This record gives sequence, structure tokens and C-alpha cells, in this order.
Amino acid sequence: MSRAQTLWDLLEAGDDLTIVCHNNPDPDCLASAVALGQIAASAGIDERRILYSGDISHQQNRAFVNLLEVDLVPFDADIVRNRDSGSLLAFVDHSVPGVNNRVPPETPVDIVIDHHPAEDIEATFVDHREDIGATATILAEYVRELPMDPNSRVATALLFAIRRETLGFLRGVTRAEYEAATYLHDYADTDLLRQLSSPAVSGATVDAIADAIDNRTVHGSVLISHVGRTSERDALPQAADYLATLEGIETAIVFGIVDDAIQLSARSTDSRSNIGEILHDAFEGVGSAGGHREMAGGEIPLGVFAGYTDDDAQFVPIVEQVVTARLLGALNIREREREEKSGGGKDGEGESE
Repeated sequence: MSRAQTLWDLLEAGDDLTIVCHNNPDPDCLASAVALGQIAASAGIDERRILYSGDISHQQNRAFVNLLEVDLVPFDADIVRNRDSGSLLAFVDHSVPGVNNRVPPETPVDIVIDHHPAEDIEATFVDHREDIGATATILAEYVRELPMDPNSRVATALLFAIRRETLGFLRGVTRAEYEAATYLHDYADTDLLRQLSSPAVSGATVDAIADAIDNRTVHGSVLISHVGRTSERDALPQAADYLATLEGIETAIVFGIVDDAIQLSARSTDSRSNIGEILHDAFEGVGSAGGHREMAGGEIPLGVFAGYTDDDAQFVPIVEQVVTARLLGALNIREREREEKSGGGKDGEGESE
């Protein structure tokens, strides 16, 4: 029996479905949730809800929710805890309770559909494919195989998510993404796709990206930068995407203080390393970080320092120093620079721009 049919049978036996997005959901997560909701409706589940936590602050994510009229419910742990036997709980674009979500650890999960690296995934139905470029690709495969056609809203959501997750079919793309896009194209609203692709950018986002450009330091082919304190969390991946295009740069990492945590975003084209594993190793034990070979992110709670907001002129440099040191250590840059210095090479602090 195919994965799609196994999922369909599970949904047919369910009474209602709660889909939980990961923290600060992106288009891949949101589109996958919308598509799973339509599959559930076709399988006979009338009561469906999509829960989210964190912020939807990226201009494209806000446009996605508004233009596609995605009905989202703020996360409520009681909805997850107080479920009847026929109530199904699903994760899309993430996989483990308590990891990048607010679901209490050890909570039983019925459905997991994800493409991010993860271990110890437990659920009644698991479709975990790290080799796929987007979770939306997996959902498109289901829709194509099952006895249903995607409505224009779902097809547009999935197609946009695949394009966004793969940076226009240039990052982490596989043949499956092209096949999914070909299938979805006939059902999607091209005018809506254009609107989603060109949302207005806030002045705060532009300022944060400008700070990342100004604060960049370069160590060989690695660029590390920060934006200080910002309310624009989603400016970090946008800055990382932009700085990764700088000539000679293979890896770009951008971090900043957002509310009570340090957020990181990284991009890499270096085939010799896995940026997701590097971030995980750098902040294991003090935060949550990881991702793919080419794209990763992380969050480090400020903890007891969360209330230290009176003097960012002193606090931000401390954060910069600590985070940068951990990154350089995980990247083995300090060791290489010391070897170069002892061998008469260039200055061990790296080139600053």
C-alpha cells in the first residue's frame, strides 16, 4: 500500500484533525498544513484546525496567510492534550514534540510529514524524507495520487511553497519538485502567485538587512554577521540569502536578538560541510539549532540575560563575541587561522569588511 493510501485510510477513520505548525511557520509549513486539511476534508473529516505559535512576520508569510485566507488558530496546549480517541494530531514540516514547537514532549502524534533532518520520530503515520526539497512536494504527491483534485487555493499554496523553499528551484531541489510543480501548474492561480512573490517590504526589514551588511566579517569563504536587536526575525534569513551571493562566499550566517532569544539563519553552498550539523554542534546544550546541508537556523534563549535590555551598546557586543566564537569553533576556523599564523600566514582574526 502506498504512503498516500495509508494516510487516507488513517484520515477516514478519524473524527477530527488538529494540524500543528512549527514555531514561526513559513510557506512550506503553511502550505503543507492547508493541503493536509483538504485531503482530510476529502476523506470525510469535517472538523479541522491549524495551530501555530510564534510570529508570522516575514512579508511573504503575511501575504500568504492573507491572500490565501488561511484560517490559523493560536496554539493552545489544551487542544492537544484533551483529545478524544478519534481526534488526530498531525505535524507538518517538523516532527518531534517540543522541538521547534510548543507541543509538550512525549505527546502522542498520529501523523508526521517532514523533510528536515530528525531522529526518534514516533507517530502512527510517518513520512520523513530528508532527500526531498520541500514538505509541500510530499503533499503534492499525495494529492496527485489520491481520488481528489487540488482546488486553486491549495495548488497555489503548494506551488509557491516549493518555489520559495528551493529559492526558485536553485537550492536543495530534486526531480520530485519539478514533477510536483508541473502537476500543480494547471490548477494554480498565476496572478496570485505573482502577488505572493512580490510583497511589500517593511522599513524595519530593510534596516536589519543593512545592519547585517555593515556588520559582516569574512573568514576565507565564511561570512558571519549580526543585526543587533531587531523585531524583524524574518530579516535574518533574507539577509543570509543576500550575503550568501557575495563573491567568494560559500557560507553566510546571520544572527540577531529577537525578543528573549538569539535567532540564527545560515546558508551554504560548501559541498564539504553540512551547515545544519555545524549549527547543531555549535549550540548543542544551550539552544536548538540545525537544518539541512545548505540551509539551517537556530534559537538560543537568553535565559537570565533576557531582562538585560537597558544598555544594548554593551550587551550586543557580548552576544556577538560569544556567538561568533562558537561558530568559529564549530567551523574549525580558529584552529585553521592559528595554524596559518604560526606558519607565517595571514592574521588569525580573519578579514573584516
